[in-house]
Amino acid sequence: MRIEHVALYVNDVEAARDFFVKYLGGASNTGYRNPNTGFRSYFITFEGGARLEVMSKPGIEDMDKPERTGYAHVAFSLGSRERVDALTERMAADGYAVASSPRVTGDGYYESCVVAIEGNRIELTV
Repeated sequence: MRIEHVALYVNDVEAARDFFVKYLGGASNTGYRNPNTGFRSYFITFEGGARLEVMSKPGIEDMDKPERTGYAHVAFSLGSRERVDALTERMAADGYAVASSPRVTGDGYYESCVVAIEGNRIELTV
């Protein structure tokens, strides 16, 4: 068994798609739109086959962030400490808030955390 994909509701589905393509090397499909409900989505595929669905739908309300129950973040393995450092710096230079700078965590991971798409956290790790 494997996880097929993870889905994330957002307000601006194109901006979310563009973020994951630009910064994390995802490849997007052409998208889907249901004209009856206004639901829209893109599937973004990453190296190794992991997929993320970014979705929008009229009437979906924002939840309080960042501390709440539910999914806390999406983590991307970049392969090296240098790549974690470089992408964290790039995102910060582009105006994204860094919630935690690159460091070794108590459980041994080298990671950083960036507050990105609509306040959702993206973890960058080796």
